[in-house]
Amino acid sequence: MRQKEERCIVTFRTTAAAMEMERICKECGIPGRLIPVPRAITAGCGMCWSAPPHARETVEELVMDRHLMIEGIYAILL
Repeated sequence: MRQKEERCIVTFRTTAAAMEMERICKECGIPGRLIPVPRAITAGCGMCWSAPPHARETVEELVMDRHLMIEGIYAILL
């Protein structure tokens, strides 16, 4: 069985918002990727941004600076 690790998860209300997050993170060199929303989290959209925990502060700053429409930011073991 694969060892679970902590991830920073950003959820969105729409798929378009999730795809915008992916585009901006790739432009800015912020690590992470789009994944299906884990069952432990409820979200309006079926996709979320998964980033390493050390990138959480950078992700939060990006969300604030770019006025991205997110639903929530979570720390979860995946």
